[in-house]
Amino acid sequence: MHGQGRKERCTPLTKQAVDTVKAWLQEAPRDAGSNPIVFPSTRGTRFSADGVQFLLARHVATAQQQCPSLKTKRVTPHVLRHTAAMELLQAGVDRSVIALWLGHESIETTQMYLDADLALKEKALSKTTPLPDAKSNQRYRPDDQLLAFLKSV
Repeated sequence: MHGQGRKERCTPLTKQAVDTVKAWLQEAPRDAGSNPIVFPSTRGTRFSADGVQFLLARHVATAQQQCPSLKTKRVTPHVLRHTAAMELLQAGVDRSVIALWLGHESIETTQMYLDADLALKEKALSKTTPLPDAKSNQRYRPDDQLLAFLKSV
């Protein structure tokens, strides 16, 4: 599969998923070169990027009926990709593994995803205790060292 920048993307699959895909490939429609089409459109041709976005929008609209807060959110294939990366990070998966999973050439690219995760940073802050002499009506201002640490989390 090719992703952004026409880079080839690989995604690890469970044994059960591999078995299911193998069975599907026996039945899947074929292109002109007799190659199986893993994700066919309703017309039996290869699924386009527009087709993926259309299908996602249809499912998001259905989900909005049960989860009204989705109406104010922009859900795209990229958002789902970012969410998967954040779930892996929060599950304790190493950043280098996440970078490989996403198909990034460098960990710095993956770091852009991770910097956006405020939940982890809030969790880190929740483990701190206020200074004993801090006034309750005064806003806390972290020093540069703490900010650098939080950015690295």
